[in-house]
Amino acid sequence: MAAICVFCASSRTLDQRWLDLAAETGAELARRGHTLVSGGGCVGMMGALADGARSAGGRTVGVIPQSLVDLEVADLASDELLVTDSMASRKTLMIEKSDAFLTLPGGLGTLDELFEVWTTATLALHTKPMVLIDTDGFYRPLLDWLDSLADQHFLKTAGRNLLTVTTTVPEALKALESRLT
Repeated sequence: MAAICVFCASSRTLDQRWLDLAAETGAELARRGHTLVSGGGCVGMMGALADGARSAGGRTVGVIPQSLVDLEVADLASDELLVTDSMASRKTLMIEKSDAFLTLPGGLGTLDELFEVWTTATLALHTKPMVLIDTDGFYRPLLDWLDSLADQHFLKTAGRNLLTVTTTVPEALKALESRLT
């Protein structure tokens, strides 16, 4: 099956529902036979995601910069933990190691990763599918703004359409899998 990179929050102060969503995502990836590629952290949604994948028998690959390893937030239980010298090289390696990308709720780091992957796709540097899960309208304000960019010709419609938006984990994985075959 595929190596699917999931971007999500690593905050330690999130509501339980977001941790549950991450754990559900990891478990569903594993049940479908996919390898999880993540940011290599053991906290917040990122930790719940990896734990969920492993609890369902999945393989996990973490990609983390040394600076975060030094803060003792590395997912040392990963099947493979790749340590990079910077956040920029982390994103590059995550793109290289992944066949597809899934974005869960998150903050600046999550958005940075999403926009890196999306921008490189608009430049035809890769053709890997990208899905954003908009649970409970979490990303609705951002999506409305992005649609307004397309309306004003700051973002080409074709570029906007590279990102598929769903509301549930099963819908997201169905969308990714349909693009991978």
